[in-house]
Amino acid sequence: FVIFLVPCFVIGTDMAFSCQNADDFVGASSPGDIIIGGLFAVHSEMLHPEEDPIKPVIQNCAGFEIQVFLQTLAMIHAIETINNSTLLSGVTLGYEIYDTCAEVTKAMASALRFLSKLNSSEDAVEFKCNYSDYIPRVKAVTGASYSEVSMAVSRLLALQLIPQVSPASSAEILSDKIRFPSFFRTIPSDFHQTRAMTRLICESGWNWIGVIATDDDNGRFALESFGVQAMANNVCIAFKEMLPAYLSDSTFHTKVDHAIEKIVKETRVNVIVVFMRQFHVLKLFKKAIERNVKKIWIASDNWSAAVKISTIPNIRQLGTIVGFGFKSGDISSFQEFLRNLHEKPTENNKFLHEYIMLLSVCAHLEYHDFQTCIANQSQDDLLENDGSKPQIWRDDFLNANIEPGFIHSTMLAVYAIAHAIKGQCKDRDCKDPSAFTPWELLEELKKVVVIDDDKEVKFDSNGDMSTSYDVLLWKEIDGHMEITTMAEYDAEKGGFIFEDEEKKKDFLALKKVQSTCSQHCRPGQVKKVTESPHTCCYECIYCPENHYSNQTDMDYCYRCNNKTYWAPINSTTCYRKTIYFLAWTDWFAIFLLLLSAFGVVLVLSICVIFTKNLDTPVVKASGGLTVCYIILFSHFLIFLSTVFFIDVPTEFKCKTRQTLFGISFTLCISCILIKSLKILLAFSFDPKLQNFLKCMYKPIPTVVTCTGIQVIICTFWLIFRTPFVNQNFSIPRAIILECNEGSIVAFGIMLGYIAALAFICFIFAFKGRKLPENYNEAKFITFGMLIYFIAWIVFIPVYATTFGKYLPAVEIIVVLISNYGILCCTFLPKCYIIIYKQETNTKSAFLKMVYTYSSKSAGSVAVSQVSLDSKSSSLRATITDSCKTENDSVNGICHFQVPGQPLIKGKDLPKNAARTVVRKRVSSI
Repeated sequence: FVIFLVPCFVIGTDMAFSCQNADDFVGASSPGDIIIGGLFAVHSEMLHPEEDPIKPVIQNCAGFEIQVFLQTLAMIHAIETINNSTLLSGVTLGYEIYDTCAEVTKAMASALRFLSKLNSSEDAVEFKCNYSDYIPRVKAVTGASYSEVSMAVSRLLALQLIPQVSPASSAEILSDKIRFPSFFRTIPSDFHQTRAMTRLICESGWNWIGVIATDDDNGRFALESFGVQAMANNVCIAFKEMLPAYLSDSTFHTKVDHAIEKIVKETRVNVIVVFMRQFHVLKLFKKAIERNVKKIWIASDNWSAAVKISTIPNIRQLGTIVGFGFKSGDISSFQEFLRNLHEKPTENNKFLHEYIMLLSVCAHLEYHDFQTCIANQSQDDLLENDGSKPQIWRDDFLNANIEPGFIHSTMLAVYAIAHAIKGQCKDRDCKDPSAFTPWELLEELKKVVVIDDDKEVKFDSNGDMSTSYDVLLWKEIDGHMEITTMAEYDAEKGGFIFEDEEKKKDFLALKKVQSTCSQHCRPGQVKKVTESPHTCCYECIYCPENHYSNQTDMDYCYRCNNKTYWAPINSTTCYRKTIYFLAWTDWFAIFLLLLSAFGVVLVLSICVIFTKNLDTPVVKASGGLTVCYIILFSHFLIFLSTVFFIDVPTEFKCKTRQTLFGISFTLCISCILIKSLKILLAFSFDPKLQNFLKCMYKPIPTVVTCTGIQVIICTFWLIFRTPFVNQNFSIPRAIILECNEGSIVAFGIMLGYIAALAFICFIFAFKGRKLPENYNEAKFITFGMLIYFIAWIVFIPVYATTFGKYLPAVEIIVVLISNYGILCCTFLPKCYIIIYKQETNTKSAFLKMVYTYSSKSAGSVAVSQVSLDSKSSSLRATITDSCKTENDSVNGICHFQVPGQPLIKGKDLPKNAARTVVRKRVSSI
């Protein structure tokens, strides 16, 4: 093996704080069966020589840190308390505490001594391939104060797997057990601290902040961890400023000035997160007070409870300071220890000796000036004044500077090591330092459970203790800045716990301060990212129609979840669309229903009139009561079909209304078609046309066939593309309930078929338009068909371009117009004759009209032949009654007797034509 000697670099032989040998390097020590090492930054900086060349000499330090000095005392107190208890059953703990001066170099020198072989006269560190049986000078180490130092020391101690338990190093990277296998800590990692900070920022409504950190490993890792947490929670970092890690850096003050300028320039940034050491914060705040900077400062655990910072003159001018400190426990025994500290010997505690000397130099000053005096004294200055001034003890000063979180975590670290030693000493004689090795203690330390304030605490798999944080608020009370506990942050659950409402009010008061790049977007608005690289800088725009936002600062608008909801521009919620349909209560629907009802009344009235005048020539000439009843019944069904176009559409209504209308209208047109054929047949003088009409004139088969075709069309329509209820969303804020016809083609075929029948009927009726005046149904049928065509021709473009709840009303109107047109043209002239022209509704009057028409027809068109329908009972009866007996007929010629006129014999008619007419009519009867 190779032996390394731990050197002692010499400053001077006459200086009390200079290093004459290795033992001079120790800051405080006490013998014991088992030695625990300690690394604390009792001084804030190490002095650097100005001569050139620089020599490998460990220099003295400056900037005595009261808070860290108290941590060394906490370690000593914990060891003494354990030695005076029965925890280790007679085994005593010793300690060797070294000052790192916040420098990695000096901390490494101390770590080398920890690695040296036990009882080695030359403090030799042996190089071996296997340290399993190697017994170093110490069994475990407590410290260091800063993460950067702990990282370096831990790598060195990992060579022999010497357990290192830090009460203050919180860098997240130290949880990596591959790189730092022997590192433990009695505090949470920075992951929990940065998450707690981000939670505080988010709950306070801030998203535009600045960050200032120390340019060392701890500051960089903390900044990186915070940046990840901030990004995950939509918090933007406006600027980052890094200050040199060492006060001796020549650029330190320039960097501080630059950071202050940045803070002043960024007027929208009112929250500053600070990851720095206490002496850095002290310098920064003094400069900030000079520039009248007033912000909210979020303190890291390094300085959140620093009394020396809270006592800076005019500290209240900086604004509000809120920070996160390690959870403290019961330290009353330590406070008692401090009260008796002046009785302790200083021979083996150079830190205590230096503190007493500082008291002598600075005792005449006020509180803060006293602190400044202590911090500014170097070890070289004290050497010059050593013994020249009387010793003075200030009992209150140490108690006033206690940072409970650090004191508690330091004592907890010592107790954790002691419990691990207890586990190793169950079946071993631990008075022998070689009874166990550090790596065996390391395995025991992983399983340690310590009772702290009646709670069990232990190290997790990362070597961290999952303790909580105290949320600290600096409040001015009676003219002095006091550090108060505002809340507790539960690291496991990620939330704040308040003891009372008063403290919660303090927390809520933070929200009054705005620290945002842009104004908060209200509900109903959404963030629109600008050209800025930061997502927190945006414009607020209104949510578009049918979108909404119901929270502040939303990144996007929610779309109304389905078509049944809508939202106006700048909406905070969606509204259910109003459902429209042609309701019973609608004035227009009522008007149309009244028209339909009137039509039904009209149909019934006509039916009554025709029934009462059953035997009159007009009724008989209309085809008889059966045909009239069928036509009137079809009109009734057509009026009835309009009811299905009104109120809430249903599947039944959608299927029924068009089918009922189509079949009813077809039945009506079919019957009217038969009447047109019959009239044309009765009065036609064209033999060819008469023969054609006789072939076509088959009433019942014709009506059944025509109507049956429509029934087939409607059946196929209902089976293959049936109408259904449809929700029409064409109107932005409404839903139109309507019937979708299922197939426009089927709908068109149905209407087209009716139109074809109507057109045929129109042609036949048009040919018979010059019939006898009082028997001229053909003329009125023609007019009725014209009304039908005009109504439906107008309907097609209107129906195609109309939408909304009144669309069904369009079809109702055209149905009513066409139905009224045909009904009135078919029946009202006859009703008029029946009621008001009763003298023309007689057999003789009717016969006279037929004779007159026949005479004119025979005289003007000799070749015209009109066949009288054998089933036209009214005409046959009239002619038969006007004929005399069989003997009065000569060669089959009937003699006509017109009332009030002389008997007209067949021979008196125009010669060939008249005889032919009379003979054919008689034969047809």
